[in-house]
Amino acid sequence: MDQADIPALLARMSSDEDAARKMAVFKLQSSINDPSFADVFISSGGLVILRRLIMGSGGNTLAYSLQSLTRLLEVDMGWDIFEGPTATDLVERIVELIVTNPLVNILRGAMSILVALVSHSQSSIESKLTPGTFGFRALKPAVAVYPQFFEHVIQQLQSADHALCANALMLINALMRDALSSDGTALVARSPVSPGGSTNGSGGSANGEEWAKLIKQIQDLGLIKAVYNLMQSSALQDLAHPMLEFQSLTKVLLRKWREVGVDLERPEHRRALKGLNLASNPDRGVTTNGQAKEDSAEPGRKGSRRHNPEKWRRLGFETESPAQEFETAGYLGMIDLTDYVRKHEEAFQRMLLEQSTKPMNERCPFARASLAVTMILYDHFEVDKVDLEDTKGYQGVDMTDHDMLFRPLLLQWSRLHTAGLHSFLRMWKATGAEQSDFEKVAELVRILVEQVVGQAPRTKDVLEVEDEMHEFDIGRLREAQMEFLQMSFEDTWGQHFQQVREELRQEALQFVKEQRVRCLLEGSWFSTKQRSMDAAGWRFAKLSHNRRYLHYADFGERGANDPGLDMLKDKVDLSTISSVVSNVSTNSGEDPGALGESGGSSVAAQGQKTTTKITIYSFTNADGGGGKGADAHEVAILTLWPVSHSLASEWLDGLLMLLNQAPITAETNKLIKLVADYGLKIRLLNVRMDSAFELPPPGAGVVPSREGLDDDYFFEV
Repeated sequence: MDQADIPALLARMSSDEDAARKMAVFKLQSSINDPSFADVFISSGGLVILRRLIMGSGGNTLAYSLQSLTRLLEVDMGWDIFEGPTATDLVERIVELIVTNPLVNILRGAMSILVALVSHSQSSIESKLTPGTFGFRALKPAVAVYPQFFEHVIQQLQSADHALCANALMLINALMRDALSSDGTALVARSPVSPGGSTNGSGGSANGEEWAKLIKQIQDLGLIKAVYNLMQSSALQDLAHPMLEFQSLTKVLLRKWREVGVDLERPEHRRALKGLNLASNPDRGVTTNGQAKEDSAEPGRKGSRRHNPEKWRRLGFETESPAQEFETAGYLGMIDLTDYVRKHEEAFQRMLLEQSTKPMNERCPFARASLAVTMILYDHFEVDKVDLEDTKGYQGVDMTDHDMLFRPLLLQWSRLHTAGLHSFLRMWKATGAEQSDFEKVAELVRILVEQVVGQAPRTKDVLEVEDEMHEFDIGRLREAQMEFLQMSFEDTWGQHFQQVREELRQEALQFVKEQRVRCLLEGSWFSTKQRSMDAAGWRFAKLSHNRRYLHYADFGERGANDPGLDMLKDKVDLSTISSVVSNVSTNSGEDPGALGESGGSSVAAQGQKTTTKITIYSFTNADGGGGKGADAHEVAILTLWPVSHSLASEWLDGLLMLLNQAPITAETNKLIKLVADYGLKIRLLNVRMDSAFELPPPGAGVVPSREGLDDDYFFEV
C-alpha cells in the first residue's frame, strides 16, 4: 500500500460499517511493518484509531487490529500507544482478551503484544526512564483485575495451535527475563519452603521477594510440568526457539540462587535453618557414647534445654556454623536441602537415627552430601556457562538436533537431587566409606549422573531415570569411572600417562615372571610320552633353588607326595638351552579346558586326538659335545607333556622368561595385562576426578634463573 493511501485507509478504519473497518485493518497489517509507512501512519493519528479498534471491536476486525499493532512494535515503533492516561485501559483490555476470549487468532495477537510490552523494558533506554510503563509493572494493574490471567497463559502451553503455544511461552520467558534483569535483586524462580512449612523469599530486597512470589505463582500453576511435556513432545520443532530460551533462563535462575549467599542476618535464612533442625527431631537421638536419649532437658529445670554440642554436625555439617558451609552451593544448596527434608521428613529422621548409632567417622554427612549433589548437578548441566544476555536469541543455532540441544531433565532438578542424594547414601553404605572417603563417594555419584542423566535420551521419563540411578550397579560404576579417568588422563597428560602405563606393564611382567618361576620351583607332574588315555607313566620336573638346573625323573605312577630334588636324578643346565618349542596355543580363543587333568591329550571337535608338548633344545656338535660352532645343530634334550592348558602356559612361559625371553601364551599375557590394569586403577583411584583436567601449576618445571647469583650459596637439607 502506498503512503498516499493512508488518509483514505484511516477514514475506512473510522467508518461506522464493520465491513469497511475489517477490510481496512486487514490491508493495514500487511503494510504496517514498513518503517516509512508506519512513520506516516503514526504521524497521521493512526495509533488513536488503531487503539479504538482494539478497545471496541471483535471478531476478525479485532484480530487484524492486534496483528497490526504487533507488527508495528516489531519494527520498534508505536510505543507511544502504551503511554499517557489511556495506557492502563489498553493493557487491561488485552489482558481481558487473554482471559475471556476463546478465539485462537485473537489470543495469538494479544499474547504477542504483551511479549513486546514486557520485553521493551529490557531493550529500551527510554523505557527505563519511565518505570511502570513497560515490563511486568505495566501488567500489574490489569492482573489485579483479572487474577486468573497467569492460569490462562499457562493453559495455552497445552494448546494444539503451536503458534499460540509459542507465544504463551515467549510471554513467560519475557516475564522471567524482566525479573532477572531487575536492578539489585537476587531473584529465585521458586521460593523454597522450609520443613516447617513457611515460604521463604530470596533474601533480597522487598522488590526481589515480590518477583519471587510472582514466579512461584506461575510455577505453582503447573508451568514446569507443561514445559517439560513440551520438551519431550514431537511438536518441539515449532517451539524450538522459545523452548531453548526457557531452558537457558532456567539455568540463569539456578545461577542466581547460587550467587545468593546464606546469611543468618536474614530472617528467612534463619527460619530455614531452624526448620531444618526441628525437622531432624533433635529431642530424639543417641548421645556421643551410643546410649539412647529422649530429650535434653536438665533435671530440676522445667523447659530448659542443654545446648547440644553436635547440633549441626549430627545433620552432616562439618562444623557448628552451618551458614559458612553454603559458600560453594549458596542459597541453591539451601533450597535443595530444605526441599528434600520437607518432602522426606520421616526418611530424614530415620536416616539420622541410624547414623547416630555409628561411630562419628563412619557416619554419612547428610548435609555435606546434599550440597555435593547440588554442585554435581550444577556442573553437569553447565549452569555457569549461560548468561542472561545469551538467552535473547538463537538465530545462529542449528535447531534440528533436538537430543543435543534440549535437556528436559534440567526441569526435574528437585527429583534429580533427591535421586542423587539417595544414591550417595546407598554408595556410602555399600562401600563401607568413612569420613575421609567423602570425595571418592562424591566422584562415584558424579559418574553416576554422567552415565544415567547425561546419556538419557530427550524422551526418557524422569521416573525411569530415578529407577536407573537407584539400581545402577556399583561394579559397573567403578568400570565406568576407570574408563573415564583413563580417557581423561590420556587426553590431558598424553605421553606422561603412556610412560606410567609402560612402567606398570614392566612391573606386572616381573610380577608374573616371579609367579611362573615359582610354579617351576614347586614342580609339576607331566605325562612321559604321547599316549592313549589309559596309558601309564609319569615324569616329575622341578627347578632347583638356585634356578640354574631343571631336575626331572620318570616314575611308573603318580605318587601322593611330590618327590624332592634328591629323587630327581636327571637334570638340564639352563645355560645350555638353545630354545624352547611348544605347540601350546598362543591364541586367546583357545579353549583353556581342552586338556583333561588325567591325560596329555584330548579329543577335538573333529574327533581327532591332539597333543600338547613342550620341547627343550640344546646345541650339539658332530662329536656329541656342546657348543655353538659352525657344525653345531639343535637337538631335543627334554620333552614335557603337560596335563592341562594352564600347566602348559605356566611352564612354557616360565622357561622362556628364565631365559630372558618374552612370554607367548594368551593366558600369561592376559594375566600381565590384568595386573597392570589393577595397578593403574589403584593409582587412578587415589586421584580426584578434576585433577585429570588440571595442568601442572604455574612455574612447574621451569628452571629458576641464576642471574645475580655468585658462588656463595649453600643447599638446605
